[in-house]
This record gives sequence, structure tokens and C-alpha cells, in this order.
Amino acid sequence: MYLLGLGIVLMLLKYLAIGPVADWSWWWVLSPFVLAVVWWAWADASGYTKRKAMELEEKRVAERRQRTKDALNSSTQKRHR
Repeated sequence: MYLLGLGIVLMLLKYLAIGPVADWSWWWVLSPFVLAVVWWAWADASGYTKRKAMELEEKRVAERRQRTKDALNSSTQKRHR
């Protein structure tokens, strides 16, 4: 995501002829987009994306379980008072 943001900023700077980026070749300006495509291809091929999604899902499940336990404990404590 950072590479896309960098690419957009560099592209705007080049198009609007702002700063030293105006003198750069378009190849350098557009290179963050190429790197983003390479990153996504690697992340999908290596399983990185799926692994991160699974870790996020496991974290959500653990938090939901903890909230349920806390709710059960608080309702049990109210009955015993």
C-alpha cells in the first residue's frame, strides 16, 4: 500500500513539474507501481497474504471468546451476590 501511495505522489509531482521529480525519467516515477505488483505477486505466491488473513481471523476469534468468557463471569458473579 505504501508503494502505491509513493507512486501516486511521484506521478503527481512529475505531472505537475514540481521539484526535482520533474527532471526524473517516467521509468523512475512509475517504478513504485511495478514494485507493488511484484510485492503482491510474491505475497500471493508465498502464502503471506493468506497467512496474515488467518492470523487476523484467529485474533478476532480469541477476542470474541474472551468477551464471551468475561460476560459469563460477570453474569455469574451477579447471581451469587
